[in-house]
Amino acid sequence: MSQTEKLLYTARTRTAGGRQDGMSRSSDGRLDVRLSPPGSAGIGTNPEQLFAAGWSACFEGAMEIAARKRKIVLPSKSAIDAEIDLVLDEGAYALRARLGVSLPGLDRDVARDLIDEAHQTCPYSKAVRGNIDVTVDLL
Repeated sequence: MSQTEKLLYTARTRTAGGRQDGMSRSSDGRLDVRLSPPGSAGIGTNPEQLFAAGWSACFEGAMEIAARKRKIVLPSKSAIDAEIDLVLDEGAYALRARLGVSLPGLDRDVARDLIDEAHQTCPYSKAVRGNIDVTVDLL
């Protein structure tokens, strides 16, 4: 860690069984989910759904920070539709993502600026930049 870096939080989970009838639990007990393969009839969620939920929540937080800097209040009905595709390309698995951002009532140029800034600052967006195909649209 650099001298300017400050650790804010560490998420700790333990997963056993993987996608096929697995379980993931957080160290604090707040997350306790069953896992099943995407598209299966299994009763659990899958890593792609968890990733979509985490990224969209983080992205909305990044938009809130960008809005506060501009002294703008995000609309109460703002929402993010996240889609994470699991693809098989030439025998290798990969991800592809789309974020659809709804900021009803905001000027489209202002909304686009907030989205662009959030995409530059959101830790999830940073983590995938250059690694997977990502589309971020203003709905």
